Amino acid sequence: MKTIAVLGGGYAGLRMVKRLTHEKVDAHIVLINDNEYHYESTQLHEVAVGNKEPSDISFDIRAVLPDSVDFIVDTVTSIDRDKQQVVLKHSQPVAYDYLVNALGFESESFGIKGVDEYSLSFNNIDSALAVRDHIEHTLANYATSHDENDLHIIVCGAGFTGIELLGELVERIPVWNKQYDLPQNGITVDCIEAGKTILPMLPENLSSWAVKFLADHGITMHSGTPITEVRQHSVVSNDKEFPGNIIIWTTGVQGSHVICDSGYAQKRNRVVVENNLSVKDHPHEFLIGDVAAVPNPDSGRFYPTTAQIAVAQADCAAENIVALLAGKPTHDFQFSSVGTVCSLGPGSGVAEIDQMGHWKFKGHKVGLLKRLVNDRSVLELAHVKEMLASR
Repeated sequence: MKTIAVLGGGYAGLRMVKRLTHEKVDAHIVLINDNEYHYESTQLHEVAVGNKEPSDISFDIRAVLPDSVDFIVDTVTSIDRDKQQVVLKHSQPVAYDYLVNALGFESESFGIKGVDEYSLSFNNIDSALAVRDHIEHTLANYATSHDENDLHIIVCGAGFTGIELLGELVERIPVWNKQYDLPQNGITVDCIEAGKTILPMLPENLSSWAVKFLADHGITMHSGTPITEVRQHSVVSNDKEFPGNIIIWTTGVQGSHVICDSGYAQKRNRVVVENNLSVKDHPHEFLIGDVAAVPNPDSGRFYPTTAQIAVAQADCAAENIVALLAGKPTHDFQFSSVGTVCSLGPGSGVAEIDQMGHWKFKGHKVGLLKRLVNDRSVLELAHVKEMLASR
């Protein structure tokens, strides 16, 4: 019996296993993941500021897997592609006939001085909790330090994650003001972004509305301001310096370091895959999600690394493995977006939806849309029970 090894229990990896088991493939499926649980990475920013707890965005992987799937909780250190083995930190190597690499993302510093030493980022539950602990410790410290920089929060990057984090901060700051008996309007938030346009993936009227919403709630945006250095108590952009003792880095992500460590031809730990999502000269090896650079045949550019696209890639790769097992030809990846939803805290946001027409939303309606998106995400990976538990 053939063995299919799936690396990573994120959106792409879990969706892959669900599709393969649904198809009842005649193969031994092995899922390898760092943790016993899956977490909704698109909601990590809510944990980072304390608006949600880890249990609100996670569920037990074993509970949603069929008994036929072999689940290994361990860390992938590298892939021996010649021997067709996955090398693990604590267990014996896992041999495979088909490999699906969906190992996910890591934060990207772009080589900017001081980023790793003096800023915090979040790409999993532990790092999100570390951000929360740092924020709360620093704000509490103001009572004895009287250092205004303890009340200055700097968010580096105004991409999707950065903007959603700012929205959560708007919601949380009044709670912190009361909790730590802080001066009125004492907490300040600066967002520093190299690009001149905020949320360029959305229509201009929606992105402008989001920027105005944040400004109206005390967030100061600095677009067209590239970060040149991060220091212990400030962020520098050429000749400008922004002081603050809470520095959160959200400027970008790269694929898992396992890609580079395993000798792939890559850029930012992403591998350019074939149109059917396999790796060149390795037709039984598929890369999906954050480790894959997938060309968009219409634009010639690579698709962005979103949860929506990762799930669609998992569906395509699963269908292609089923085809290969049956001796049939594979098909190319095609994607049609259902839209974009950007939350600005639990009660507001902006959204563009391409379902049964083209719809644009802003304000309180987007809170409900975001919940529907989150519910759909859990259902695509697990069951109704997990969806209800995440509410």
